[in-house]
Amino acid sequence: MNDLSFEQALKNLEESVARLESGELPLEEALACFEQGVRNAQLCRKALRDVETRIELLVKDQDGNLTLRPPAEDG
Repeated sequence: MNDLSFEQALKNLEESVARLESGELPLEEALACFEQGVRNAQLCRKALRDVETRIELLVKDQDGNLTLRPPAEDG
């Protein structure tokens, strides 16, 4: 499960949501689908956090020199 790409985890999450929204799943199957959706959401969140920590912005200072700085923390 942890070997899923972000795109695959997101697709699985979307499928889980669609199945749950259909309202046609028996209770136990709906619960299992919900649990799978939560796991896929966690994978997506982790992948996004990992990417965010790797992003650096290239900026010019007043002298025109290019420097790297980490992204601003928006909370």
